[in-house]
Amino acid sequence: MELTIRPATPTERLFACEQSLRIAERCGNPGHLWGELDNTGTVFLNSWETCVRSQNTPEFKAEFNTVLDMLRFDERYGGVLKNRASMIVYCLDHSQGCFRNGYEYAFRADTQDYSYLIRCTPAGDDNHVYIYPYRRDCFEQHMKLAEKGICFTTLDGKEKFRIPDGDMVRIITSEGGHFDRMARYVDDTHAEIGGSLYHAREFAEWMEQSGSQVIPMRSTLPDKCYNVLPNSDEIIIVRKGESGYYHTDKYGHDRAHAQAIVDECNAQFNVTKAQAAAMLAGSMFGWHVPAADPKRYDEQGKPIKSKHHDRDDAR
Repeated sequence: MELTIRPATPTERLFACEQSLRIAERCGNPGHLWGELDNTGTVFLNSWETCVRSQNTPEFKAEFNTVLDMLRFDERYGGVLKNRASMIVYCLDHSQGCFRNGYEYAFRADTQDYSYLIRCTPAGDDNHVYIYPYRRDCFEQHMKLAEKGICFTTLDGKEKFRIPDGDMVRIITSEGGHFDRMARYVDDTHAEIGGSLYHAREFAEWMEQSGSQVIPMRSTLPDKCYNVLPNSDEIIIVRKGESGYYHTDKYGHDRAHAQAIVDECNAQFNVTKAQAAAMLAGSMFGWHVPAADPKRYDEQGKPIKSKHHDRDDAR
């Protein structure tokens, strides 16, 4: 059996955890394994939980056991599941799979028929591993469709904004409170918002009836950044998802000097000029407008000219 393994991409990491039954069925997910490694490699405590029973076939079980042995004992795969120490070394040597501030690592292993998303937690005393197998053809088809993103619409079906699978949205209530929820792609007209399934128009109806509004909390934007207040030399702080700005005690001698200070402050937090420009637009014109997306700007934070003008874009 041929087996390849590599660090999972940020999008693939979404599938290195338990999925809803709807998404699991679309991706051909038989279930998942939880395991705990010891120091010697002689003990591998584990348990299996079935998800889609029709996918948990004898043929899959036979392959899964073989793949598990290869990841534990075959030196070609770096000893990722050999023992605790070996898993830690493997994760550190493949840091591209790191996420959640270094607490977890995700890898993708492929055979001809299945893709296995492996999540390792080598930090502290955990040393756990989770393996989520998927029918490779179903999984790749779903991933391809999900590249379109999740569309949020108005009541009449007009697109308000679109976010990638796995991004967060903020629901602002009529009382002024808010709560953030993850959005997952199901198909072109359905998404899971906080684990509940909605048709795009059904969700728009809920927002209308409850007097609420939904805005994107784009993962491509920082939580906050510095900016120069338009038509002023004052340096301000903008927070993602919030209208308006916060004052600071920073000022420049003139606008150019203020911008230089802002650029230096943002660079310390790895905030790009494109992100800062998008944050300013979102705080002024609404986070749903295209101008609040950093992909609309070049490296200098200047708007990228498009052949097609967006009606909702901030001018």
